[in-house]
Amino acid sequence: MGQFPITLTTLPKQKPADDTLSFGKVTTDHMFLMNYAEGKGWFNPRIEPYGPLSLDPATSVLHYGQAIFDGLKAFRGEDGQIRLFRADRHAERFNRSAKLMCMPELPVDIIRESFDALVGVDADWVPRKAGTSLYLRPTIIATDVMLGVHPAHSLLYFLILSPVGSYYKEGVKPVRILATDKHVRAVKGGTGEAKTAANYAQSLSGQRDAEAAGYTQVLYLDGVHRKYLDEVGTMNIMVKIGDEVITPPLAGTILDGVTRASTLQLMRDWGLKVSERPITIDEVMAAGRDGSLKEMWGTGTAAVVSPVGTLGYKGEDVQINGGQTGELTQKLYDAIVGIQYGKTNDAHGWTSVVKVPALA
Repeated sequence: MGQFPITLTTLPKQKPADDTLSFGKVTTDHMFLMNYAEGKGWFNPRIEPYGPLSLDPATSVLHYGQAIFDGLKAFRGEDGQIRLFRADRHAERFNRSAKLMCMPELPVDIIRESFDALVGVDADWVPRKAGTSLYLRPTIIATDVMLGVHPAHSLLYFLILSPVGSYYKEGVKPVRILATDKHVRAVKGGTGEAKTAANYAQSLSGQRDAEAAGYTQVLYLDGVHRKYLDEVGTMNIMVKIGDEVITPPLAGTILDGVTRASTLQLMRDWGLKVSERPITIDEVMAAGRDGSLKEMWGTGTAAVVSPVGTLGYKGEDVQINGGQTGELTQKLYDAIVGIQYGKTNDAHGWTSVVKVPALA
């Protein structure tokens, strides 16, 4: 598609200091937009100053939730270069979500071009402090103006950026997770493997209950038997029992996490025993009691690798590794972050350097 029309802001925002960054509270100066119309396809790609979207009250996304998004990050290395982490895989997952939600796919090369173009324009917003990054949020929403349930005939793709610090207030310290059989995130045949807005809306009640009980996040169990680990509200989950690392399989109910795939690849590179198989909460709790549950962690773009120090279920807590970050968890975190910031060898070619244009 080539070069996009760029309209630069005349009112640039004040950039926050890197050490004040939290997650998702600040956005950059510009956004990428592109429209879709049935019979015409995707058209009018452009970069404009960041600003509100104008939506009619009858716009279908507001009523029927036909919306998808994804999330990836750009990192500024010590060499000054800006790198995207696994942008192609994020673009491919974005399209899988679109297909599941009856939306037209976007060519992967156009998605990728939008990432590079917008990050290039707002390159000064990529923070410099270790542990910070620029978060990319690509989104598609249905924009038909009418009441009635149907796949939309018109849509809007937009991309916004946000400089971020740690996702959890604990940073990379161990978090407390509550497993629940009260709330269900997804069942096979539903939208569990799509990154769609509705999945996150329905997770709010479980998250609220976990926080009220003193936990950071909720660990969902499968929706049929209510006993197999599924995923945490914002992360895939992994456990190390004995010498085996176990994570729930991709069976249509959990997100195909990019960080999940990356950590699995690294552990296999290191010769570790890794299993993608169903595992029950009772098995995990029993391992916690007898000491064979050596480590537990979550993986995701926002938190990268997040150690779990306490797992709660039905009024019982088990402490994992003395409530401290485990050796493998730390090794995975360091390996992923090292690649993201360009500090270590990127053996699998997971990063791509963003070319920063000379803007007038």
